[in-house]
Amino acid sequence: MRMTKYLVVLAAVLLGIAGCATVDITKTAKGFHNPTNPSEVMILKTRPEQSYEELGVLTVTGFAPSDTAKMHNAIRAKSAPLGADAVIITDEGIYADPWAGPVKYASGVAIAYKRPSKDASSSR
Repeated sequence: MRMTKYLVVLAAVLLGIAGCATVDITKTAKGFHNPTNPSEVMILKTRPEQSYEELGVLTVTGFAPSDTAKMHNAIRAKSAPLGADAVIITDEGIYADPWAGPVKYASGVAIAYKRPSKDASSSR
C-alpha cells in the first residue's frame, strides 16, 4: 500500500515536471525599448516587409498540440516587456515526450519595427 502511494506521487511529480509549458527569451538587442501591450504583439510565420530590429530569440516547449492559442498568448506575454511589436516563428513542430505524450515546440525572434526618427520628420 505504501509503495503504491509512493508510485502515484512520483508519477504525479514527473507528469507535473514534464507538462510544464515554458517560453524562454534571450535578449539580443542593445539598449532599452518601451514595453508593448501583449495583446498587440503579432505572431508572424514569415518576415515582414517593414524594417525591424531583432530584440531577442525565443524557445517554447511543453504546450499540448491543441494549445496553439495558449502558446501564442504566452509568447506575447514574454516578448511584450522587451518592446516587441511582433514575433517571427522560425520553427515549430510536435515531438513525443515519454511522460507527457505529444508536445508542441517553437522557436523564433522577437522584433520591434523601426520607426522614423524625430529628426527626419522635423526637417520637412
